[in-house]
Amino acid sequence: MKVSLYRYRLPLSQPIQFHDQQISVREGLLLKWESSWGEIAPLPGFSKETLAEAEAEALLCLKALKMGRPLEPQLPSVQFGFDCARRQWPAKMNAPHSPYILLLGSPDEIIWGWREWLYDYPAKAKLKVARHPMRDEVAMVRELCRMAPKLKLILDANCGWTREEAWTFMSHLNAANIEYIEDPCARLEDIRAVASHTGIPVALDELLSLEPRWEPFPQLKAIVIKPTLIGSLSRCKALIDKAHATGLKVIISSCYESQLGNRQLAQLASEWAPEQAPGLDTLRYFTTNVLKAETLHVDEQQLELLWQS
Repeated sequence: MKVSLYRYRLPLSQPIQFHDQQISVREGLLLKWESSWGEIAPLPGFSKETLAEAEAEALLCLKALKMGRPLEPQLPSVQFGFDCARRQWPAKMNAPHSPYILLLGSPDEIIWGWREWLYDYPAKAKLKVARHPMRDEVAMVRELCRMAPKLKLILDANCGWTREEAWTFMSHLNAANIEYIEDPCARLEDIRAVASHTGIPVALDELLSLEPRWEPFPQLKAIVIKPTLIGSLSRCKALIDKAHATGLKVIISSCYESQLGNRQLAQLASEWAPEQAPGLDTLRYFTTNVLKAETLHVDEQQLELLWQS
């Protein structure tokens, strides 16, 4: 059996902030298992493990496999990459719903970019919040909705507010324009409290990897599955089954994986949540591609080989 591990570096078209870390280059690993592939790409600021730790565990598992003593990875991003590389993917990948648009930048930049749509506005868009002064973000949301009154917004706070801050922000929103707010606070009890008080729908995202024993509540409308943060495909599927059993929406979302990982996430979205648009609108922030345009096969020439069996 031939197995190879590669490293990639993909420049981004603009620096992107992930909690307290800003990156201008996305780095990760690609695992080739015979003719199948998986991606191991911890997201700085979000993943529990660093890329160096993921690489060390991947190499440890691969060397143990070669010696006839298989080890199963324990780090979430490594579990996801190994599971994808060993999965039987269909010969023809399905196309899920078109992903909703992700708007990045300062409030002023987002408003100016929004005006360039010239009234042909998308029906749904996602915004990062809890990054700039609250008055600026509230004004931004109101201005976007003023220009596109039928707009449905997904707001992602990345656990950035206290209970009081989330309460204040959400009380200034028009619920008719809000699909839901992802992770307004860092604690599940705070999210439940502010959602109950304001009536604004919420979703759980990165908290799913921190609080696995979540239970549904009236304002909880969706869970957002980021397999790179969750780990194994079986764990992802268990979360999805629980969500569907309780009537929640499921959105498959990316962690700024490369084009390979994004394509595999799109396939998983078409299998696991075919009725929902996935959160995969991240590729437009990459300036290069690990896939060959004509075949969509991985271009191994631009990767750094780390290990081969």
